Amino acid sequence: MALTLEGGAALAAAALVPEVKQAVVAFPFLCDYRKAWEMELPTVAYSELRDFFRWFDPRHEREQEIFTRLGYVDVQNLAPRIKAKVLMATGLSDNICPPQTQFAAYNKIKSPKSVKFYPDFGHELLPEYTDMTYLEMLTL
Repeated sequence: MALTLEGGAALAAAALVPEVKQAVVAFPFLCDYRKAWEMELPTVAYSELRDFFRWFDPRHEREQEIFTRLGYVDVQNLAPRIKAKVLMATGLSDNICPPQTQFAAYNKIKSPKSVKFYPDFGHELLPEYTDMTYLEMLTL
């Protein structure tokens, strides 16, 4: 059971460790930094990007370079390497890890995958998620 930052880490681990058989994640973080930046989210989740540009690159002369470097740890770029079965849960009202950023990774996963949508939920504990995780793990 991996939520938010752990969800992103679980997907990265599944990409980097081929022995991982299954990953159950909810609203994975660290997906599509550029999209999150462009959305100008009113949240602290990406405040380091804003702070970096304000302090070190106020005219964004190195913006492309920065996002290229972040690409090395962006889960969407690791996702095609995932061999594990993936179950993802997404709150469609999430403004911390917006669904658009989550799907940047999800859409690149080539292994068996499925997603459960929670239309009225944001970045919060999702009903049934814990039970769903345990039931999914029983299929190993």
